[in-house]
Amino acid sequence: MARIETGRILIRGGRLADPARRRAEPADILVEDGVIRALGADLPAPADARIEDATGLLLHPGLVNAHTHGHGGLARGLADRWTLELLLAAAPWMGGGRSLADKKLSTQLCTAEMAMKGVTACYDLHAEAPLPTRDGLDAAAEAYAEVGLRAVIAPMVADRTVWEAVPGLKDALPEPLRRQVEGAGPAPGEATLAAMAEILRHWRWAGEDIRAALAPTIPLHCADSFLCGCARLAEEHGVPLQSHVAESKLQALAGLQRYGRSLVRHLDALGLVGPRFSAAHGIWLTDDDLRLLADRGAAIAHNPGSNMRLGNGMFRLRRALDLGVAIGIGTDGVSSSDTSNMYEAMRAAFQLAAVQGPDPAEWVSAEEVWRAGTLGSARLLGFDDIGAIAPGMKADIVFLDLAHPNWMPLNGTVNQLVHTEDATALRHVMVGGRMILRDRRLLTIDLARLAREAEAARARLEALNAEKRALFTLLEPVVRSFCPAFARQPYPVRRYLCDGG
Repeated sequence: MARIETGRILIRGGRLADPARRRAEPADILVEDGVIRALGADLPAPADARIEDATGLLLHPGLVNAHTHGHGGLARGLADRWTLELLLAAAPWMGGGRSLADKKLSTQLCTAEMAMKGVTACYDLHAEAPLPTRDGLDAAAEAYAEVGLRAVIAPMVADRTVWEAVPGLKDALPEPLRRQVEGAGPAPGEATLAAMAEILRHWRWAGEDIRAALAPTIPLHCADSFLCGCARLAEEHGVPLQSHVAESKLQALAGLQRYGRSLVRHLDALGLVGPRFSAAHGIWLTDDDLRLLADRGAAIAHNPGSNMRLGNGMFRLRRALDLGVAIGIGTDGVSSSDTSNMYEAMRAAFQLAAVQGPDPAEWVSAEEVWRAGTLGSARLLGFDDIGAIAPGMKADIVFLDLAHPNWMPLNGTVNQLVHTEDATALRHVMVGGRMILRDRRLLTIDLARLAREAEAARARLEALNAEKRALFTLLEPVVRSFCPAFARQPYPVRRYLCDGG
């Protein structure tokens, strides 16, 4: 169990968000040792229960973020008109020189934001260079434990650089720059696999619902032997796997060139695709790819904000749901999509589906989006006891103020949660029966201290990484010209808004 509020709590007088009802109806919630035991109108209060007055408040299950990157917290605001490949090329500058304290701080910044915006659990693909460490993953886990969120934390790993992954990109560099990028990169695959095995063997956070996973970052950035090693470790330790799959058109094209088949087909042939596997983004997947994921019981973490922010294209949410793929919704990291706001991510998921055709019958509904951002994401994380307010589920509950303009009037609960709410009506957040945010104030961590530490770290890392930033300035024009040209090649599917590419 995560850190919980022991004993009994009766949450009285609130209105319960229920997708089966157009308008939230009054309902009391009885919580015992962090678990919901009963729901109903005017529940009798046990003699030993603490009463939590929810009069005037709307209660909904904590949102579940299916894909984010805690290491990106200190890199917020660095990117502007960047493609995914530019972001990858900038990674040594954006994340370089981090101390152990910096790694924890970066994750704390993201975790605090999620808590203040109604997220109670997430899937964090956490990067360290040149390889993952027990201390680094422990620091990330400490950040979640201190703020009070549940998490799945996966070391995000590779044994190739972006310069090796994109066909022809390294050769397009001038010789001096080529020598510089050849001298830097991840640790050898065997060393990284050994490091991950060590992390999994010694993981000590499961008792706080902070679980371990694995994240071979992008298939093209991993040798087949390395991907197979990740699959073996996941099987041996019974942990989930997540990878960025067909996020950009360039990835889809490069995969077809390298493997002679789609990225999903290749991962399936290597044994990675199964019920514990999720593909992040999945924009450039074909119908056959989607059917394969559905048949294998795999899932997709849909990240509409970053898909648009990085210019990667439009994921076909309606089609994926129709073909039976399990879907969760994520925000991606704040270095690539700028916010950890799941309300915004859900709204963007609806809107991005709607602009793909004129017939509303081919869009998604608010209820489908809501389910993806709660129960769908929870399933993707491997949790079967979060994502809903029901007996037997953990008491992860968000309290919204019905006197806020977002809820004037209350016409349609789930409709307004998806289309209107933006976290500004949020009043309290409970995780496992324990209030971690009350009256819009985070109770578990000192935000003023975080702000001071973040600014100090920014100034120090900016100076420390000046040479890496200068190198990226030289590399950027090559990536900016080469990668879009590569992506103009024909591919069997089209996912851009306005052209035939």
